[in-house]
Amino acid sequence: MATLIDLANSPVRELNQALHAPGGADVWRILNPRGAHAVACGIREDLAVDIEGHVGYYCAGMNQRATVTVHGNAGTGVAENMMSGTVRVRGNASQSAGATGHGGLLVIDGDASARCGISMKGVDIVVGGDVGHMSAFMGQAGRLVVCGDAGDALGDSLYEARIYVRGTVKSLGADCVEKEMRGEHLAELAELLKAAERDEDPADFRRYGSARTLYHFKVDNLTAY
Repeated sequence: MATLIDLANSPVRELNQALHAPGGADVWRILNPRGAHAVACGIREDLAVDIEGHVGYYCAGMNQRATVTVHGNAGTGVAENMMSGTVRVRGNASQSAGATGHGGLLVIDGDASARCGISMKGVDIVVGGDVGHMSAFMGQAGRLVVCGDAGDALGDSLYEARIYVRGTVKSLGADCVEKEMRGEHLAELAELLKAAERDEDPADFRRYGSARTLYHFKVDNLTAY
C-alpha cells in the first residue's frame, strides 16, 4: 500500500525530507500538489512516487533511481539534472525539461516547451508531442526523441547528443545537420520508444546530429558562433 501525503496539509519540505529518510516506504502517492515547486527532488532510492496533479518548477530534479510519475502538467525544469531512474509527465511540460540531465529516462506524454534537453549530458528524453525552440541546445550526450514536431533552432551548438524527430523541424540550429538513419539507429530508437511505452514506428523518424565544425574555433566559421 502506498504512503499517502496530502500537500494541502503538509509542506513540500516535509514531503522531501520523508522521501529522503532512510528505511522509509517504497511507494508514495502525493495529493494536491497544486503547482508546488521542487516536489520529489533529490531522491536517491528505488522509490515509486505518483503525484496526482500539476506541479511547478523543478519537480523530480536531481533524481537518482526513483520512478516519479506526474499525473498532470509540469513547470520549468522538470527532472533537471537527473542522474538515473525514470520521470514521466502524463501531461505537458514547460521549458528546460530534462536540463543538464546525466542519465535515466524522462518521458513527456504531451508537448514540451522551449529548450527541452538543454545541455543534456547523457539523459534520454522521449516526448510524445511537440518540442519548442532550441531543444537540445548544447546537447552533449544522450538521446532526444520527438514524436511530434520540433521548433526553431533544433540542436543548436550540438555536441554528441542524438536527436530523432518523427514530424517536421521548423529549423536546425548552428552545426546541427540531418544524418543517415542506419540499422543501429533504428534499433536504438525502437528500444527508447519501448521504454517510453510508445508504439510509433522507428522508420517514420529522421535523425539529427552535430556536423562537428564548431568543436574548435576557426575564423572561417566566425559567423556561426
